[in-house]
Amino acid sequence: MKLTKKSHSCVRLEKDGQVLVLDPGAFSEEDAAVGADAILVTHEHPDHFDELRLRAGMEANPAAQIWTLRAVAEKLSAAFPGRVHTVGHGDTFTAAGFDVQVHGELHAVIHPDIPRITNVGYLVDGKVFHPGDALTVPDHPVETLMLPVMAPWNKISEVIDYVREVKPQRAYDIHDALLTDLARPVYDRQIGQLGGAEHLRLAPGDSAQM
Repeated sequence: MKLTKKSHSCVRLEKDGQVLVLDPGAFSEEDAAVGADAILVTHEHPDHFDELRLRAGMEANPAAQIWTLRAVAEKLSAAFPGRVHTVGHGDTFTAAGFDVQVHGELHAVIHPDIPRITNVGYLVDGKVFHPGDALTVPDHPVETLMLPVMAPWNKISEVIDYVREVKPQRAYDIHDALLTDLARPVYDRQIGQLGGAEHLRLAPGDSAQM
């Protein structure tokens, strides 16, 4: 499996000629979903769900399909009948040849005064876990954790403890558009030293083999 980091929380996975894209949001490239055979969306916040980017991907490939939670599916189902699937915690499905498990139910707390929305994470082929905007721990071993490093809802101690709890072999940064290059060495050092897993970072467009 080939993993390519796109901007912010968007990730592209390729296997056997098929392409799976996760969270092509407004902070990712305009063509982030183009070329996808399957698209997964964790929740409705615009940095993870951008309707124009999703429509571009769906229109570029008439066979492409989307799996997401109800709040997002309701916005797209009419435009793409039969191609948008609603999922929730505990569901399993196959998307473009990838086996996917759904974990989690709620977005992390941003502030007690802000109502929590739904959020799901996706474990792909039993290897790569993308949690969206939550620190969900799957009840399954994780080889590669896509790690939300900088968000209005987290702090670095929580990020480090999350890596420790999931116990992946490696963790790649996502949700990093808010993190300046000046601060990246601080995060790299602290997460790398304290997390207990190999901590890695890919620039947008860079790839790694899983």
